Amino acid sequence: MTARVVCTRNGLLESAHTVHVAVVDAEGRTVASAGDPDIPTYYRSAAKPLQALPLVEDGVVDTFGLTGAELALCCGSHGGEPEHVAGTLAILGKAGLTQADLECGPHEPMSEVAAAALVRSGESPGSIHNNCSGKHAGMLALAVHHGWPTAGYMEYEHPVQRRMHSEMARWSGMAEAEIGTGEDGCGVVCFRAPLSRLAVSFARFAAAAARGEPAGRVVSAMTAHPFMVAGSDRLCTAVMEVGGGRIFAKTGAEGVYAVGDVEGRVGVAIKVEDGARRASTVALVGVLEALGLLGADELDSLAGFAKPPIRNTLGTVVGDLRAEIELQLLP
Repeated sequence: MTARVVCTRNGLLESAHTVHVAVVDAEGRTVASAGDPDIPTYYRSAAKPLQALPLVEDGVVDTFGLTGAELALCCGSHGGEPEHVAGTLAILGKAGLTQADLECGPHEPMSEVAAAALVRSGESPGSIHNNCSGKHAGMLALAVHHGWPTAGYMEYEHPVQRRMHSEMARWSGMAEAEIGTGEDGCGVVCFRAPLSRLAVSFARFAAAAARGEPAGRVVSAMTAHPFMVAGSDRLCTAVMEVGGGRIFAKTGAEGVYAVGDVEGRVGVAIKVEDGARRASTVALVGVLEALGLLGADELDSLAGFAKPPIRNTLGTVVGDLRAEIELQLLP
C-alpha cells in the first residue's frame, strides 16, 4: 500500500512526499503499514518520552520535586515560549544548576512569536531557547541525582547516554549493538532502527502506561501538559489536547512522527522519505484518521493541520497540502 502527502496548485498536483508507515501492537505484531515499514529511521526527538522515563524510575522527579509540566517539558521539542524557558530554568535550578550547564547550542525560538519577542528585547538566543533544552535539563538532573559528572553529559560514553541507549533497547526490543547511533541536532546521541521498532517502542510504552507502570507518569505528564511538549500551533500539542489522555504524540526531525495509543496499546510511526517537516504533520493526521484513532469532532479540531493552505506572497491561497493514505490492514 502507499501513502503520500501531495502539494497542489490551482487544484493540480505540483509535488509529492512519499510516506512510510508502521502500526504495531505491544507484542510486536504489525497492525497496518504503508510503503516500507522497516525503513531505517533515526528516532531523533521522537525518543524523548523514552529518554525521560529514567527521571521517574530513578527517583529524579520525586527527589527534585519536578512538576508534571516540567516532566512534560523534558519530553518536548518546545517552541521557546516564555513558559518553556521558565520551565527549563526551574528544572536546572532544582538540580542546583544554571543555563551555563547546558551543552546544547543556541538557536532562536521555534515559535515565530517568541522569536520576534526575543529580537524586540535585544536579547540573543541562548541554549535555553534550544527546542531540546528541556531534555538536556532532565539529563543534567539525572546526572546530578546519580553523582555523575555533569560536564560531557552529551558524550556517548557518559553514563547518561549509556542509560539512554539501554532505554532504546528496552522499548524497541533490540539489542544495543543492533541500534545505530549518530549525533542529534542538539549534540546528544540519537538512535537508528527500523521504523517498525519505533512503533513497537511507542506501543510498549503505551501498554506499560495502561498497566500503571512508571511510563504512565510520563504519558500523564505529556497529556496533562501538552503545551510543554511543543507549544502554540504545534501538532504534538493539538493531538494530545483532543486525545483525551489516551494518545501521546512526539515529532522528530527529518519527517518523523510517533504516537502511542494507551487504550488500544498500539504504536504508530511515520517517516517522510525526503524528511519534509511540512509533510509529516499532514501525514500523521491522515494516518490517525485512516486508523480510526480519532473521532470526527477530534479530526475537525485538527483540520488546519490536515489540509494546510499554501499562500503566495500576497496572502492569496493558491494550493494546499493533503494526505493520500492507503494502509494495508492486517487481521
